[in-house]
Amino acid sequence: MVETLKLFDITFSNITFEEVRTQFAQRIESGEPAYVVTPNVDHVCRIQVDPDLRAAYEDAFLVLADGMPVIWASKLLGCPLVEKLSGSDLVPLLCEFASQRGYSDFFFGAAEGIAAEAAQRMCERYPGLKVAGAYSPPMGFERDPEKDAEAVSQIREADPDFCFVALGAPRQEIWMHRHYRDMGSMILLGIGAGLDFVAGRLKRAPRWMQNVGLEWLWRLSQEPRRLWRRYLVDDLSFFVLLWRELRKRRTA
Repeated sequence: MVETLKLFDITFSNITFEEVRTQFAQRIESGEPAYVVTPNVDHVCRIQVDPDLRAAYEDAFLVLADGMPVIWASKLLGCPLVEKLSGSDLVPLLCEFASQRGYSDFFFGAAEGIAAEAAQRMCERYPGLKVAGAYSPPMGFERDPEKDAEAVSQIREADPDFCFVALGAPRQEIWMHRHYRDMGSMILLGIGAGLDFVAGRLKRAPRWMQNVGLEWLWRLSQEPRRLWRRYLVDDLSFFVLLWRELRKRRTA
């Protein structure tokens, strides 16, 4: 049984990466379809106003905390999450795990060619890795029934044990929720920009910036036009949500 903690109306899976490996192995063995989400500050803010994203989170197999601010907030609220497990970190870790256990991976999403490039790099890094396939769908594919069905078919016919889904939030979470039962017995994992990092198209923040909660600043410096509103406007509501959580717990 996975320990869970309820924070910001999200039920987090309070587990380590070793426990994630165990849960993945058990789920693959059971043959039950599933998907995994990795909420960060932006997701916490979005879920308050997006009912489709909220529904996706409620049905997720695992909900893994992504980002030191979420970890720090959990400690401040007296419900400490044990480990940060971002989608970007999980890609190489799970590829290594798959290569050791003989599982197969599918790389899905990102811009044209990036999924295939990421798959190739992971194969070079982990020689025993089985890649079931890689596919970067056209932008906006999920709004076109024919293209959406093609994307589902690509993954289902490849029949991987798990599939990295890099569409960005909230698209990837809503898409996984809509289709995971159509995929057969596999685990879908939402990873945001994870394939861009693996393929070398984007550079991860230095480890020290990740550890002190400044990865958002690094991302903002890399893509200011795309990310300025998210980090400097939308995500400021996180402080209001944290204050409300503190008041709620003190009252309780």
